[in-house]
Amino acid sequence: MSLPTVDPSGSHSWPPIGREELGWTSTIPVDLLSRRARDRLRNPYMAAVVPEIGDLTPSLSRSVAEAAEDATSAIRAFDADSGHDVAPFAAVLLRSESASSSQIENITSGAKQIALAEIHEESRANAALVVSNADAMRAALALADEISPDSVLAMHRALLGASAPDIAGRWRDSAVWIGGNGYSPHGASFVAPAAGRVVPAITDLVRFSARNDLPALTQAAVAHAQFETIHPFPDGNGRTGRALVHSMLRRRGVTRAVTVPVSAGLLTDTDRYFAALTAYREGDVDPIVETLADAATASVANGRLLVTDLRELRLTWADTISARSDSSVWRIVDLLLRQPVISTAVVMDAVGINHTNASRAIDRLVTAGVLAEVGGRRRSMLWQATGVLHALDAFAARTGRRAVPDRT
Repeated sequence: MSLPTVDPSGSHSWPPIGREELGWTSTIPVDLLSRRARDRLRNPYMAAVVPEIGDLTPSLSRSVAEAAEDATSAIRAFDADSGHDVAPFAAVLLRSESASSSQIENITSGAKQIALAEIHEESRANAALVVSNADAMRAALALADEISPDSVLAMHRALLGASAPDIAGRWRDSAVWIGGNGYSPHGASFVAPAAGRVVPAITDLVRFSARNDLPALTQAAVAHAQFETIHPFPDGNGRTGRALVHSMLRRRGVTRAVTVPVSAGLLTDTDRYFAALTAYREGDVDPIVETLADAATASVANGRLLVTDLRELRLTWADTISARSDSSVWRIVDLLLRQPVISTAVVMDAVGINHTNASRAIDRLVTAGVLAEVGGRRRSMLWQATGVLHALDAFAARTGRRAVPDRT
């Protein structure tokens, strides 16, 4: 593997984005606009032109290169440690990453609402979006062996297929921008490349992402920043781009069993994250690599606390449950670590037992204090593992994602 060029002087040779002047045709009747707005729309606007990076090697300062390697080692160690309990913890960590990634886009939901959405019970709209984000993460991991334009489209389709089917899994065919107003890119803080440039830019990005001669975390950080600069979709770019990071880490073998909640680390300082993306567009790769490395390090520490909380909770349950070692009760206990709100139907499907046995097992867990009855919902009676929900909400609070818990 060739290391990124270490640049002790602090100067960087990564190419900044270019700009091109484009005309604008408004879809809003001009008589609905002010005179000032009409005058502005007559002028062209400046859109980004992304450089090709497929064959480039990032140049990093020594401290950033070392931080990226240290973070990679931390991720590998966490993956190996958590892999011993891969069944429950892979699911809960992926859900936590999806919730954090969604929160960066101001999509917030508590652990209970997400759990309800996962079993298709009545829940809030944001919770359904978080579940869709988890689907996109799963698609990203499943497609990690071959990152391609089609796999990127599949991630986006998994993300928005339920909420925005008209745009899900399709490259955009119109302008997109950040900041400014909603009716034109004039005055925006960033205008993504023209739609006609998306496919060639993605093809180049895929070539960069498929390389094996770069340190994995550095490669993932640069690819993510390039993806966000291309902004290939009308919506869902941030969440898809962060799913791409996990796909790349899995492809390079940094993770094998679990999803490290990197977005939870990014969420602690979103201003820094967005500033790093801006710096990347100006030709400086250090900030985005350092930001992702620091986020990964922080998320590993937070993830370890979550896994520890859940392991200790299970040990506490084991002391209060009286059941044979081969009882279906223990399989339900493991189910609760990854799905903390259940119904009888969920237990029957997940554990493979009939209604009578599922009801008996649930009653035993209620008696032991593991489960508490939630009450009637749209489809069925529900029960929750309050301890698991508390652990998930504590994880969220440590990231700054402080959705109000819903215990009712």
